[in-house]
Amino acid sequence: MKACPSCKDTVRQCMEDRSFAFAHLYKDEKAMDMHIHDCYEIYYSICGGKQFLIDNCFYDIQEGDIFLINQFESHYLSQIDSQKHERIVMSINPEYLKELSTNATDLSRCFSFRDTDMPHRMHLSTEEQNRFLYYIHKLSSADGFGEDIMDRAVFLELMVFLNRAFNARCKNAEESQAANTHNAQVDAILSYINAHMQDALSLDELSSHFYLSSSYICRIFKAATGTTINKYITAKRITLSKSLLSQGYSVNEACEACGFNDYSNYLKAFTKAVGISPKKYAQYNS
Repeated sequence: MKACPSCKDTVRQCMEDRSFAFAHLYKDEKAMDMHIHDCYEIYYSICGGKQFLIDNCFYDIQEGDIFLINQFESHYLSQIDSQKHERIVMSINPEYLKELSTNATDLSRCFSFRDTDMPHRMHLSTEEQNRFLYYIHKLSSADGFGEDIMDRAVFLELMVFLNRAFNARCKNAEESQAANTHNAQVDAILSYINAHMQDALSLDELSSHFYLSSSYICRIFKAATGTTINKYITAKRITLSKSLLSQGYSVNEACEACGFNDYSNYLKAFTKAVGISPKKYAQYNS
């Protein structure tokens, strides 16, 4: 496939041919002003360029950045490096991409999926950059008999590659988002426990208070703290008990203030954790 001489030509050719077209552009090519068109667009920065605007969102451009732009999204290079501005621009007819997709593989997903914090931009690793440029080179070098079939095959590989890279980043974004949610929930649980240390805290009570299942609470708490809720509560109560005993509280007063509703349980837990009984600890540290 022969590369187009400009961005406008890629749009025109891909819509006329009802397929796709690309251009390899340099600093002497004037970037298009703010524009909207009926095709998907891939913008890949080889070097140069400073800032990209997509639907009123500004993105600082780095070498190896790739922008996946949906149809009807307004976009343009708002700032350009005057020294060098090398990039690959590809326009894709949405209907063509739809025809190539299957029920199991939606090749347009990287352009249309925006349900997470996944932005329009991906930064490709060095290996991914080399892979992307490999496909572009294959497209530009294919000619002669079967050129149309080779172009189609390489284009399919390219779109599968980009969607896999996109999906991997979506998964990371979703996991990060879930982790942030879990951390916020665990922070709230910890604050509640610390504020209600004197009460008879239980997993059922926490589940009811936070409207979360007990199994879910156990899972996120263990993942965030490395211990179970019961062990954490016991450890906090022992720590508080040691502090109170050192301040002159009696053993019974410390037991009650720390939320132990049974003296024998308090004695057993304290002795196991500290190595001596509460009474001896008070004698040594008061």
